[in-house]
Amino acid sequence: MYSDKLGIYLNDHLAGATFGIGIARRMAHQHRHSARGADLARIAEEIAQDRETLLQIMDSLGVPARRYKIYGGWAAERLGRLKPNGVLYRRSGLSTFVELETLRLGVEGKTLIWRTLLVVATKGGQLDESQLRSLLDRAREQIDTLEAMRITVAAALFSDRGER
Repeated sequence: MYSDKLGIYLNDHLAGATFGIGIARRMAHQHRHSARGADLARIAEEIAQDRETLLQIMDSLGVPARRYKIYGGWAAERLGRLKPNGVLYRRSGLSTFVELETLRLGVEGKTLIWRTLLVVATKGGQLDESQLRSLLDRAREQIDTLEAMRITVAAALFSDRGER
């Protein structure tokens, strides 16, 4: 039962990581020529690396990746692109703002899995605690970067002369 619950939990986070990679890569591509481009590209690459690490951890724990969860994360990201943004035919500043918030929330969730796996590591000894601490530190840095971007976009978007 313990491994079943852990398997469900890890696969749920795998779906979230799949969603996160999609949104992060799309944002990095859309903002590649902006001041935020390099940071978004770095974060997208790190999220992809973290997803691969999660898959390796799952393998080391004998937890199979559930394809339907992976496809669900992929589909959710694609469907999320259909959200209304107040502009009919192009992106608006609100799109960027909401995507930054969504990405930040996803990275917050990633900190939770690394913290949870630190608890699992102390009980089972199958996981590398120093690796998990490094992943947690990197996620915190990503949160700080995304929050700085989010605040900058919010200031521009919601000011009297902000983008509409």
